[in-house]
Amino acid sequence: MNVAAILKLKGREVVTASPDMSLLEIAQLLGQHKIGCIVIAEDDGKVTGIVSERDIVREIARAGASVLEEPVEKYMTKAVVSCRESDTMDQLMGEMTAHRFRHMPVVDRGRLVGLVSIGDVVRMRIAEAEMEAAAMREYIATG
Repeated sequence: MNVAAILKLKGREVVTASPDMSLLEIAQLLGQHKIGCIVIAEDDGKVTGIVSERDIVREIARAGASVLEEPVEKYMTKAVVSCRESDTMDQLMGEMTAHRFRHMPVVDRGRLVGLVSIGDVVRMRIAEAEMEAAAMREYIATG
């Protein structure tokens, strides 16, 4: 299984925002869409950053609620780790574990084409295990 298989099942829609939006606007988008992160991207799809709900909470805890009026560009992660559609789930889990994040943008030729979460990976792993178990039961029953 690879990232392309995950995107085929979940879709490629990604909520994005511009770097000049405030942290409050980002928080509102997170709540409105019931998601855990937002990719900050240029109009042409080039990823310039990513911000998660955890990032916002950490900044509020550090500096107070006044940070909500600041532009997200000031607080977003700028060194974004991304993946490709050809990457395997093992590669994805390794990167997410090593860097301790739950969301990874999928990029093709420098442009955003999707977003994968740890929840997506877990769902695919469970589906894969269920298929293997069913195949094994079928093999035993007919063997």
